[in-house]
Amino acid sequence: MNDIISYFSTIPSSHRSLILVGGITLFWLIENTFPLFQMQYKKWHHAGINIFFTITTIIVNFILAFILIKTAAWTTENNFGLLHWLPEIPLWLYTIIGLLLLDLIGAYLVHLIEHKVKFLWRFHLIHHTDTWIDTTTANRHHPGESVIRFAFTTLGVLIVGSPMWMVFLYQSLSVVASQFNHANISLPEKLDVFLSYFIVSPNMHKVHHHYVLPYTDSNYGNIFSVWDRLFGTFTTLPKEQLIYGVDTHMKREENNQLKNLLQIPFQKSRSFKNAKNQ
Repeated sequence: MNDIISYFSTIPSSHRSLILVGGITLFWLIENTFPLFQMQYKKWHHAGINIFFTITTIIVNFILAFILIKTAAWTTENNFGLLHWLPEIPLWLYTIIGLLLLDLIGAYLVHLIEHKVKFLWRFHLIHHTDTWIDTTTANRHHPGESVIRFAFTTLGVLIVGSPMWMVFLYQSLSVVASQFNHANISLPEKLDVFLSYFIVSPNMHKVHHHYVLPYTDSNYGNIFSVWDRLFGTFTTLPKEQLIYGVDTHMKREENNQLKNLLQIPFQKSRSFKNAKNQ
C-alpha cells in the first residue's frame, strides 16, 4: 500500500498519459477480437471524433490542474474533509473509503445532475449521441462538460479531504474503468453480472446508452456500482434490445459530425420524444 501511495504521490504526467493511451489500446484490441456487437461503421473516423474530445478533456484538465492541487493541499494542511474526521483505521480501508466517496461526488453525482438539469444536459448530450459505443466513447465529452466534471471532482476533493496521491489514483482508476465499461466487448453473462455487484460492468453501463427513457436515466456509476444500487438508479436490459444513441439526435449528420457536436449545447433544446414508460 505504501508503494502505491509513493508512486501516485509523484506520478509523472507521461505515466498518466500512458495509462489513458494504454487503456484505449488494450480495450480496442480486445473489442476487435471479442466484440459484443458487430457494428458496421468507419471505426477510425468514429475514433477520430472521440479522440478529439479526449484531447480537449486533457487540455481542460491540464489548464485547471492547479486548482485541484491547491484544493488537495489545503484540505491536508487544514485537516478538512471527511477522511480527516474518521477515527484511526487501516490504510487500505482509508483508501477504499476515499475512492468510494470521490466516485460518488466526482462521477455518480455529477452524472445524475447532468441528466436532471437542462442546461448541463446540453453539454452531456454529446456523450449520448454516440450510436456506436466502444472504448473511445469513454472520453467523448464536450469541453464544456469537461469543465463541469472538473468542478465536481474538485468539490469531491474538498468534501472528502483526499490527499493528492488519492486524487491521482482515483483519476487513473476512473479512466480505465470508463474505457472498460464502454468497450464493445462480450463478457460471459455470469461474469458480467458478478462484476456488476462491485464495479460498473460493460453490460451494466451499456443500458445507460440505450436511446430512450427510462434507461438513459439509469446506471450513472463509473467505477463502483454500489451508488446505483443504493440510490435506486440501477436497472437492466437484455443486450439484444439495446439501441445506442439518444432519440433526439439519431440522424447521422447530428451525431457523427464534429462541427455539429460542438454546437449542440448552443442549439435549440429538444425534449425526449419517447415517454418514460417505453
